[in-house]
Amino acid sequence: TQVFSLLEIVFSSFDQLAKARRVFKVETVGDCYVAATGVPTPKDDHAVVMVRFARDILTRMHVLVKELEITHGPDTGDLSLRCGMHSGPVTAGVLRGERARFQLFGDTGCCV
Repeated sequence: TQVFSLLEIVFSSFDQLAKARRVFKVETVGDCYVAATGVPTPKDDHAVVMVRFARDILTRMHVLVKELEITHGPDTGDLSLRCGMHSGPVTAGVLRGERARFQLFGDTGCCV
C-alpha cells in the first residue's frame, strides 16, 4: 500500500543519515523510528550526535515531502515529523528466539 511505500522511502533515507552519523537504528515500530547512540560503546558526545541526527532527519523530511508530493500525490504534502529525545542509562542485549533482535531496556528506552 501507499503507507508502506512512504515509510520505506522515509526510513531508508533516515538509515543513510544514521549510518553517516554513526547512530544505531534500534527498530521501527509502525511509523516510529527508534535510534540510539552511545550503545553498545558509550560516547561522550552522544547528546550532540543525536541532536545533529534529529536536525538532519528534519531537514531530509522537508525535502522528501516536496519530492513525495510529485511522485505520490498532493496528499503527501501533509506529512510531518516530530522528534523526541531521551538521555540516560539503558541495558541492551539480544533477545533470542524465533525472531532474535537487539533490544534496549530501561526507563530511558521506554519513553518513546
